[in-house]
Amino acid sequence: MAEPRVFTSADELRAAVGEELGSSDWIEVDQKRIDLFADATGDHQWIHVDPERAAGGPFGGTIAHGYLTLSLLPALVPQIMRVEGMKMGVNYGVNKVRFPSPVPSGTRVRARVTLTDVSEASDGGVQVAAQVTVEREDADKPVCVAESLSRYYW
Repeated sequence: MAEPRVFTSADELRAAVGEELGSSDWIEVDQKRIDLFADATGDHQWIHVDPERAAGGPFGGTIAHGYLTLSLLPALVPQIMRVEGMKMGVNYGVNKVRFPSPVPSGTRVRARVTLTDVSEASDGGVQVAAQVTVEREDADKPVCVAESLSRYYW
């Protein structure tokens, strides 16, 4: 894995708007991870947690929850970019999120990040929007596309 791109000021972030910053390492989404997510959220739909029943379903096996895929962003994005030297950084939210294709149990995913906007926030921080695309190994379509919003305070 390449070292993440490190930003130490709002100006550095602004200068990178429009750039694809790179990709993370691959991470396996195995059945144990899916089952733990189901336990944490209470979403035990058979398509996620019943391999026997799911084998006869539309995907030929269990698939990860879409929100599990989205929840991997905090593990994947810091491998690509980090903001340092600020007093505080917070996850502000996520805009449009889509799950264009499934993540079958046992497959690997990684993220790509492109900074799309840096603006002043009304509370004195800087809001950073990043397009995060999660892709599955050996697949043509992404498994998650989201605009992640973070705020940083220097």
